[in-house]
Amino acid sequence: MFQCFLFLKKYNKRLKCVEFKTITCWTGVMLAKEDIFNLSGPTHFKVVDWKNKDHRRSIAASLVQGVYILEQDRQQNRQGPQAFAPVWWDIFDFLLSEVLVDNVDNSVFGAIFESKFPASYCDGSKTKTPKYVIAFRGTITEPGTLLRDLMLDLGCILNKLQSDTRFEIAMKYVKEMVDFAGAENIWLAGHSLGSAMALLAGKNMIKVGYNLETYLFNPPFLSIPIERIKDPKVKDTLRIANSIVKASLVAATKAYNSKPREDDSFAMLSAWFPNLFVNPNDPICAEYIGYFEHRKKMQEIGAENVERIATTNSFRNLFKNALGMDLEEALHLIPSSHLTTIQGQSPNFRRAHGIQQWLNPDIQCQHKSYQFK
Repeated sequence: MFQCFLFLKKYNKRLKCVEFKTITCWTGVMLAKEDIFNLSGPTHFKVVDWKNKDHRRSIAASLVQGVYILEQDRQQNRQGPQAFAPVWWDIFDFLLSEVLVDNVDNSVFGAIFESKFPASYCDGSKTKTPKYVIAFRGTITEPGTLLRDLMLDLGCILNKLQSDTRFEIAMKYVKEMVDFAGAENIWLAGHSLGSAMALLAGKNMIKVGYNLETYLFNPPFLSIPIERIKDPKVKDTLRIANSIVKASLVAATKAYNSKPREDDSFAMLSAWFPNLFVNPNDPICAEYIGYFEHRKKMQEIGAENVERIATTNSFRNLFKNALGMDLEEALHLIPSSHLTTIQGQSPNFRRAHGIQQWLNPDIQCQHKSYQFK
């Protein structure tokens, strides 16, 4: 038997704050530290300030973590009082409204959380408080989910996520919730593979006129990780060379004029500012840092058009265009974002890529906003 300690939440209406009480319970299953809220969750919250971007980030990450633990509860058959997931949303006054289940392996890959506050309070455009949050987990390396999740990871790499049934289920729920509650009352959130799903859903919705607040933790950037190169001059040289080569190939093959105007579709995304949370020590997402900085530098030196052509014409699409094949919009490329970069070193890849690093609202981060057309 293993001893574990849990927090019970009590809301003090007079002081308008959350109070915690520690209880002890015993379980026959060894638990990961990340599963237990009081060991890895943001337990220091007293009053949630929804207008504080760090509080919003921490809560969004907690809800995504709740989805991870929902699936862990399912695999371990933890139900009712034995379940460890509910505290991750209940502590912030959310209800579990819907569980999103993969139709291939029956795993929980997402959830819809509903705020306990009345709809009149949850006016996202004023209070920054969402009425609903649709959250997606990333890859779980357990036998019950590993194979299916790796297939989805491969789909991301091959730019085929949009056609996968898991994403189709997710997109169905997103559309239904927007129709039901309105885009201004809904957040999207995801981590790793889940952030790729949230990113793609957000892109699809902004193209039809719905701007959803989106929180993307460690989103995959499917390219050579140039940002991991230490020498800044080498990094700049490689990125500039990459842009010039692609723009030259477009001009040489006249692909820019003969293919459908993918850059017009790309420009439609400009008004959407997803919140990206990136660790420079994580090779999966670190390239977003250099990607946006490079676009800014190219704009400053008057080469914005070259970079726009290079960005909206991947080498894969140039090859497909030469073969007369259908073109694809790269999943990871977006023209605008609020980019948050965590400061300091991470001891290993697991820490650099993990959702847990984003739970603490007091971590040291750098915030930048970018917008390109």
